[in-house]
Amino acid sequence: MAQDDPVVSAQWLHLHLGAPDVKVLDASWYMLVENRDPWEEYQVAHIPGALFFNIDGIVDQKTDLPHMLPSEEAFAAAVSALDIKNQDKVIVYDGKGFFSAPRVWWMFRVFGHNKVWVLDGGLPQWRASGFDLGSANPDDAVLKSKTANKAVERVYNGELTNTIAFKTEFQPHLYWTLEKVVHNVAAKNYQQVDARSKGRFDGVAPEPREGVRSGHIPGSKCVPFPEMFDGAPRLLSAEELRQKFQQAGISLDHPIVVSCGSGVTACILALNWEA
Repeated sequence: MAQDDPVVSAQWLHLHLGAPDVKVLDASWYMLVENRDPWEEYQVAHIPGALFFNIDGIVDQKTDLPHMLPSEEAFAAAVSALDIKNQDKVIVYDGKGFFSAPRVWWMFRVFGHNKVWVLDGGLPQWRASGFDLGSANPDDAVLKSKTANKAVERVYNGELTNTIAFKTEFQPHLYWTLEKVVHNVAAKNYQQVDARSKGRFDGVAPEPREGVRSGHIPGSKCVPFPEMFDGAPRLLSAEELRQKFQQAGISLDHPIVVSCGSGVTACILALNWEA
């Protein structure tokens, strides 16, 4: 496992599954139009020993906007409830292969935990490799996942949490506010890259969320996130990824900032930028 490689293979995880310092998270999440329940699917089948990370629950609870980054204390409380320690290696996967897992990878990194990787190809690749799935749900696993959600609520309710063991170290360079994006539209210090489909980017296809306009941030360039992996789906090679960005007119010598609809698929581009 390389520290600078953002993914691990199903074979690597199978070999190291059960090691005390390897923690596996099912970070599956789906758009409402897909009519899929990630918590229900986790309980039906998951990688043995994996805990469920609720992307809709471990969020900033002071806003109605989706997937806003939680506070450091709230994230630390949730991760501590999942029994993850600072010395642990965290492997994140999702049910589509490459969709929501990179978002959780980014969350760990923005809070200073670099020992985090995405499972290349996710649950589909694990299945295709012939490895066993867990279908039983030990009370301890269900309790930890539910406790993580409750821990976030307790922090935002101002309740003391004495069980926070995970230490965070916020990385501001990995996190952009609306004000920074607005400033960059004029300053153009960073290349703005959008991970959504070309139709949504061009404003000719509707956004999946009611009341949200399609179109893009002025000056942005479009690199749809599905172009980052093959049909397996597994991450393209570093050279293939570089060609994808270059073909979109993005200079690899200048910094970029990525965006999408609600902060999930943009993290796929961020993951690929690390590859």
